[in-house]
Amino acid sequence: MQFNQIIDISIPLSPSTIVYPGNPPIQIEEIKSEASKSIISKITSGSHNGTHIDAPRHGIENGKSITDLPLEVFIGPCRVLDCTSDTGAVTSETLKSKNIQKGERILLKTSNSKRGYDVFYPDFVYLSPEGAKYLSDIEIVLVGIDYFSIKQKGSPDNRPHTLLLEKEIPIIEGIDLSSVEEGEYTLVALPLKYVGMDGAPARVVLLQ
Repeated sequence: MQFNQIIDISIPLSPSTIVYPGNPPIQIEEIKSEASKSIISKITSGSHNGTHIDAPRHGIENGKSITDLPLEVFIGPCRVLDCTSDTGAVTSETLKSKNIQKGERILLKTSNSKRGYDVFYPDFVYLSPEGAKYLSDIEIVLVGIDYFSIKQKGSPDNRPHTLLLEKEIPIIEGIDLSSVEEGEYTLVALPLKYVGMDGAPARVVLLQ
C-alpha cells in the first residue's frame, strides 16, 4: 500500500514546549562524552508531556500499562472528526451525528488546533462526560484529542478518562490537527516502550 502524504500531528518537544500545569517541565541537557567526545543528551520530562498516550493505568486502579496494550490498536484506519463547532466541550450530540462505528479509531479536531500550542489555554475544548460514555458504549478502539487533556481542567468529573480507560480504550492527547481535514486516514501512533508505565510520549502521524 502506498501513501501520498505523511502528516505529522505530533507537537515538537523542547524546553519551551508548554506542559499541563503541574506536570514536570521538559529539560534537556547536552553532555559531552569524555572518552569519545560524542554528544548525548539527558532528558527529563513527564510521561504526559507533548503528544502522548494515556494507558488504562493512568486513571484506573490496577489498569493495564502502556506496554500491556497490543500495538495493533495504534496502527490502522482512523477518522478525524470536525468538532470545531463545539465551543466548550465535544458533545454526545456532535458525536452521534458522525455515524461512529464499533472498532473505529477516532480523532477529535476542535478549535484547540486553531489556537495553537505556544500558550497554555485553561479553557481548552475537552470531551464531555456524555461524549466519553457514548464512545465507550460504542466500543471504539482508540480516541485522540487536540489538547493536553481529554477532560476539563479543574473538573472533579474524571469520566472522560475513566469511562474510556476502563474499557481499555487508550487516549491520545496533545495532537495537532490544525492542518488536517475531516476524513479517513491511516494512523500510526507508537508509544515509547516504557515498561509498566501509565502512559508514554508518542510520534503520531497520519498517512493519506
